[in-house]
Amino acid sequence: MSVASKGDAVKVHYTGRLTDGTVFDSSENRDPLGFTLGDGNMIKGFDAAVFGMGVGEEKSITIPCVEAYGEKREDMMLEIPIAQVPPNIKPEIGMELSLQNQAGQPVPVKVALVDEEKVTLDANHPLAGQDLIFDIKLVEIA
Repeated sequence: MSVASKGDAVKVHYTGRLTDGTVFDSSENRDPLGFTLGDGNMIKGFDAAVFGMGVGEEKSITIPCVEAYGEKREDMMLEIPIAQVPPNIKPEIGMELSLQNQAGQPVPVKVALVDEEKVTLDANHPLAGQDLIFDIKLVEIA
């Protein structure tokens, strides 16, 4: 039986959960996720878990946050004076907004705090600081 190796095009079914059991993503009822092992397009821990798996094999892995989306970073918390918020936006905690970076690309942010003087926006990846659990089934090696 062949096993998944670096450079192989693979397809997997997966379910991603937080440590509290909350499912944040799944390929259930969708086509399997396809990617090339070792090309750097998957989070480090997920990619590493698929190495050595055979078609039909299933496993459950826990990926520490440092091998997933990293720790939450304080430098990704942005304080904006309330006067600079466009008048058509009424910021509320948890609201998802989009800013533009210097290259003009959208950057998703979430409102973390609102007071009379400022709005604090969190530009961390939504899964930053979270250990992730994945149930993975290798369905194809090409």
